[in-house]
Amino acid sequence: MRNWIRQDQADRGEREDQPTTEMAEENRRLRKEVAELRRANEILKAASAYFASELDPTRRRS
Repeated sequence: MRNWIRQDQADRGEREDQPTTEMAEENRRLRKEVAELRRANEILKAASAYFASELDPTRRRS
């Protein structure tokens, strides 16, 4: 119950030591988005390395 009261006070701007519900939700959403973008970036790096090795002129084809 005490936590709900503190959260309500933060949402109304009466407390500065705790993020508002809206800010907490946005932080969760942004963390999820960052994780997704990092995964995509790793996939793109791996694909880039693979295709770069395919285009390497010193590599012999069988």
